[in-house]
Amino acid sequence: MPLLVTGSIGIDTVETPFGKRDDIIGGSAIYFAYAASFFAPVRLVGVVGEDAPHNLFHVFDGRDVDTSGLEVRKGSKTFRWHGSYVKDLNEAVTVEVDLNVLAERSAKLPDAFLDSKYVFLANTHPVLQQEMVGRLKAPKLVVADTMNLWIQTQREELGKLLKHIHGLVLNDGEARLLTEKKNLIEAARDVLKMGPKFVVIKKGEHGCLMVSDRDTFVLPAYPADRVIDPTGAGDSFAGGMMGYLATQGTFSSATVKRALAFGTVVASYTIADFSLGGLQKTDRDQIDDRWHAFKQAMSF
Repeated sequence: MPLLVTGSIGIDTVETPFGKRDDIIGGSAIYFAYAASFFAPVRLVGVVGEDAPHNLFHVFDGRDVDTSGLEVRKGSKTFRWHGSYVKDLNEAVTVEVDLNVLAERSAKLPDAFLDSKYVFLANTHPVLQQEMVGRLKAPKLVVADTMNLWIQTQREELGKLLKHIHGLVLNDGEARLLTEKKNLIEAARDVLKMGPKFVVIKKGEHGCLMVSDRDTFVLPAYPADRVIDPTGAGDSFAGGMMGYLATQGTFSSATVKRALAFGTVVASYTIADFSLGGLQKTDRDQIDDRWHAFKQAMSF
């Protein structure tokens, strides 16, 4: 079953202790789509400006990603982000950000995508996320991501979105900011009261936490021995999780837990190189092998 994703597509400049890369492909929708395509067909909806790099249109060559929802908007500029992990690989410092086309109207959702059952609203303005949900016919599972910028500046609109989605993915700092609770279990339960059926809190090198009305589940991060660039790790995690869920057709606790483990494993490949380099060097067999090893390591 195809998985629809909409979110940012950007041009990144990234600095880590291992070097600096200028004008590389990034954005939440890009990382998510590539990661999810290891599991299920992906429908990508996004918008870039006339300055979008030419190689952007070839990044999904060989992948089952439908880019007919990718709009190149004349007279606009592509979203740009400059981040630094030089001081701390666990948290990016935003050096500069230019919303550009993301501050404009949302991308048009192709008619052929309106029947999408599995939907991920990658990190972008909550008004744009609401508009996308409103256009869909009868989605079966809608999960969204967000960030501190929207929590601080668009809290009311974010609150409206939460009433119309099944799941929310955010990091620990964002969960605390949204709920004003220091304890993450309390924070997750407060998020559930806002509308979602489940919430996944990413904790970087400390793994993730999933809370629903029936379950609380904690999963450590994959013990990666190569961390070059954490950019896109959270989006790749969500892509692996949602990609697996789209193949299952059921959202039992056991299924969601397996999905979280797949997301964790996929993210471990993303962080091994800059931009999409880590994901481009792997395949589904390698992901499955690492997933089984990860599962075995968690058994006791």
